[in-house]
Amino acid sequence: MLEAYIYDGLRTPFGRHAGALSRVRPDDMLGSVIKAVVERSAFSAESIDDVNVGCGNQAGEDSRCVARHALLVAGLPIEVPGSVYQRNCGSGLNAIIGAAHAITCGEADVVVAGGVESMTRAPFVVGKSENAFGKDFKVFDSSLGARFPNPAIEKQFGGETMPETADNLARDYQLSRDDCDAFALASQQKYAAGHKDGFFAGELHPVTIKGSRGKPDIVVAVDEHPRPETNIDGLTKLRPLFEGGVTTAGNASGINDGAVAMIVASKDAGDKAGAKPIARILSSAVAGVPPRVMGYGPVPASKKALERAGLDIKDMDVIEINEAFAAQVLACLKGLGVDFKDSRVNPNGGAIA
Repeated sequence: MLEAYIYDGLRTPFGRHAGALSRVRPDDMLGSVIKAVVERSAFSAESIDDVNVGCGNQAGEDSRCVARHALLVAGLPIEVPGSVYQRNCGSGLNAIIGAAHAITCGEADVVVAGGVESMTRAPFVVGKSENAFGKDFKVFDSSLGARFPNPAIEKQFGGETMPETADNLARDYQLSRDDCDAFALASQQKYAAGHKDGFFAGELHPVTIKGSRGKPDIVVAVDEHPRPETNIDGLTKLRPLFEGGVTTAGNASGINDGAVAMIVASKDAGDKAGAKPIARILSSAVAGVPPRVMGYGPVPASKKALERAGLDIKDMDVIEINEAFAAQVLACLKGLGVDFKDSRVNPNGGAIA
């Protein structure tokens, strides 16, 4: 079987909700980073077989195959196709897995894979009435949560929001508010240290926003969401989102805008281009869990991926896990047998920062 390698990757800075990137369409934002990573890499635009993009929303300017729109914005050849993956929080990862699968199956040699999300520009969505000329329509904010929920699913599994599922995990795994706040603080501190040490410098692609009415252009070159001034006293003063819960605005991930693109290719394609790989993709896995604890999915998925690779969690030098909520991460780490203070865990911070 052929092997898939990661050769290069870039991302935009991640903007705050209604921050600097709020003026940039998601397809333009993704197009700029695709163009940049292809130009920086050793691979020609003509060698690209496909563009795989993860996008969790797809309700507004990122609808109708944002991958195809973005690759055209990037100036890639018309012959290059694009496809979009939707696995909610794992959409971008799924796009990378799809690229790896195509390469190991011999159906592609070079794939641009990544993701894009503009939570700021995500639109309100209005449903239509089931009746002719009816006015019984509903409006949903597509930035957050589900839209047009299925009554049958809600009846069987409930309709809890994502923060509520994090609180469910906190109760199930006896996680304290203090531990959640401590993890959130560590995420901010680790990001600040990584930023100071230049860890992110090689992966950031500045976004230029043209000035209006004679004003100078704006260059967004650093992440907007991190709060390096965060301290434990400030975190403990925040009210939980739900009574009796542990999840707060301080120990949860943010509402952000950003885009990522990387080059995934076979070893032969890399050798022909004279490129040096960063990493080899050994295995991947996905898993489903009860909706009331949706954030626990990384545990069974990671166990399956490790088993397929013939490895153990103890073999890992770095363990990266999405920080949707501190409670969710702590529950997952417990399930994987990893202490949340383990230095291998998100060594440069995570989504909370």
